[in-house]
Amino acid sequence: MGLAGRFGLRVWGQRLLAAIFLGGQVILHIAQVKINRRNTVEQCLTVGPGSLMIALVTAAFVGMVFTIQVAREFLYFGAGGAVGGVLAIALTRELAPVLTAVVLAGRVGSAFAAEIGTMRVTEQIDALQMLKTDPIDYLVVPRIIACCLMLPVLTLVSLLVGIISGLVISQNLYGISPTVFLDSIRAFVSLWDLASAMIKAAIFGGLVAIIGCSWGLTTTGGAKGVGQSTTTAVVTSLLAIFAANFFLSLLMFQGTGNSVTG
Repeated sequence: MGLAGRFGLRVWGQRLLAAIFLGGQVILHIAQVKINRRNTVEQCLTVGPGSLMIALVTAAFVGMVFTIQVAREFLYFGAGGAVGGVLAIALTRELAPVLTAVVLAGRVGSAFAAEIGTMRVTEQIDALQMLKTDPIDYLVVPRIIACCLMLPVLTLVSLLVGIISGLVISQNLYGISPTVFLDSIRAFVSLWDLASAMIKAAIFGGLVAIIGCSWGLTTTGGAKGVGQSTTTAVVTSLLAIFAANFFLSLLMFQGTGNSVTG
């Protein structure tokens, strides 16, 4: 690895430590109820309704493609009645929370890094501090709360859209009746599966917001630095989502058993 690569890795590590430290500060501020309600509502509207359409389109195509891939093979082995349940399990446990978080990282996480990074290089954050306004309370906490609240909602809606799109494909292309499809979902999916999806979504939302805000706050170098922070924040958010998903899945679903009998 060259000198530039080692320097870049060191800077990335320092910014990652800064993001972890920022997460601790946010937890402390929320515990002390230091929340700007107006900014929080504005960010909820930006994160939720603003990301809804792209999340739904993603979920619809994922549900249709997954059904196409699974139904053909299951019908070949005489297990067509399990298509709905397998689709629902895949969407609930993994695809819906992870892919919705990826959409959020690309759309919202990058916007957080760019917006706060621009405020940093133009000294607007310094102006806030001169006015005795804590940037964490004013800028960071509302964004993190918004992502933690809205991503589970987006995940739930995406899950429903993915299942509906899968049902349409299975009925029209493979002749699987909606009754059989829905019965298999009821047999396979438990309340814990839905709860785990919401837990994952809330954690992913927090990761996206913390990384985006932290990369914005540590931006240097003018307009070029803002662009670099935006790109690196998205990449880091994606890595954090995938890594967190592995450990959460290991914690939530390790051991033996099956979805039908629990």
